[in-house]
Amino acid sequence: MIDSRRRNTALLVAGCFFMENFDGTIVTTSAPRMAEAFGVEPAAVGLVSAAYLITLAVLIPLSNWLTRRYGTRPVFLSAIVIFTLASLGCALSQSLTMLVIMRVLQGVGGAMMVPVGRMAVLNTAEKSDIVRLVAYIVWPALVAPVIAPLAGGLITTYASWPWMFLINIPLGVVAFVAAWRLVDSIAAPTPPPLDWTGMVLTGVGLGGLTYAAHLVTEPDPGPWPVIVGAASVIIVGIAVRHLLRARHPLLNLRIWSVPTFRTSQASGFAFQLAMSSVPFLLPLLFQQLYGWSAVLSGAVVLCVFIGNIGIKPATTGLINAFGFRPLLVVATLGLAGSVIGLGLTSATTPIPVIAALAVISGVFRSLGMTCYNTIGLADVPGERMGDANALSATTHQLAAGLAIALATIAWQTATVLAPRLAAGAVPYWTAFVGVALFALLAAVGAIRLPRGAGDAVRHPARTAGKAR
Repeated sequence: MIDSRRRNTALLVAGCFFMENFDGTIVTTSAPRMAEAFGVEPAAVGLVSAAYLITLAVLIPLSNWLTRRYGTRPVFLSAIVIFTLASLGCALSQSLTMLVIMRVLQGVGGAMMVPVGRMAVLNTAEKSDIVRLVAYIVWPALVAPVIAPLAGGLITTYASWPWMFLINIPLGVVAFVAAWRLVDSIAAPTPPPLDWTGMVLTGVGLGGLTYAAHLVTEPDPGPWPVIVGAASVIIVGIAVRHLLRARHPLLNLRIWSVPTFRTSQASGFAFQLAMSSVPFLLPLLFQQLYGWSAVLSGAVVLCVFIGNIGIKPATTGLINAFGFRPLLVVATLGLAGSVIGLGLTSATTPIPVIAALAVISGVFRSLGMTCYNTIGLADVPGERMGDANALSATTHQLAAGLAIALATIAWQTATVLAPRLAAGAVPYWTAFVGVALFALLAAVGAIRLPRGAGDAVRHPARTAGKAR
């Protein structure tokens, strides 16, 4: 049984995770209004999102070392303060340059806020509590990308764009007060010297990949996404070589020797790419192809959220009853099937049918993410939990940054192929099939898991009916 303090801390971290993910996606729908306010082209506003995501990618790997150096409590509290004040700075910005600077500062806070919060919850948790704790923490990654576009549209339509950032102020104040009461510093041995080489190589490589993903979404990026992406991949390769050889690496890649952790990172990365692409593709499909209004489109996309939340109370019981391998196979294949199903709809498909497919997609998203995040920690020794958490947070952020690029490439490919499709074929289904392939790739990893994988954190005697 999880004590109330740890449960409340997990919910606090979940709230911070929601703010971080929400701010990573809400700006997109407000780009025209922001561009008008600053007197720039809408494409230029893309830097506002890119600056935030790149900062997260660069600094998240540093979170484990900072926590060991300064302690969980001061780093977490400082991160909340930086994020909240930077949000106020974003709302008060009078130029695009100032807004981008504030977004970088916001990314600094976000990069420390969630990984360190996860450490506060999970580093000293009993193995038997990890399933339920992860279920608390993981929901913002599912919910925020779904509701942020609609929320951004409503805010800019009925208020003004600064309110996208002002809503963080009361949330940040509440989070700080709660963290002050709940979060204690976790005793840790004195950290080794900071791996500066690893930090530079990892930061440049991951930041470059995130920037290349941003360039893909630009109207006319030219060859730059390929150039920046290829250079970044090379730098990441050099970084991996260094991290495997360094005595005290910034990211301890040797944790990949734990099979369940390795599967959670590799297959989970492919699953998240597919999962995070869906909320981006659906509004394009509904508004550009079906001619729906933004309100109707947003309402149907919110059905994904209904599926996410609807299955959440049952996930712990399902894991305890059936184990990780069967559920991951079902989740990955189910996500692939529901994505393809959504791509095969048309403007004449009844809205309830499309909404039902969106709900089903949300169910499999939620089940898969909870399983991947939990099994990744199942067999990690307690003293290596910080390393696993830092590497997991880095992988998650990279997947989030690349998902929109994947969806954009799939959509652009579909728009080229659509006129050549055979008569009667549903236009743009190729975009959804392309995204579904990543879910199928994740399914291969899930199928290869040994029976009983992750059983260290299960309570097989409990049934789904007893789950809370």
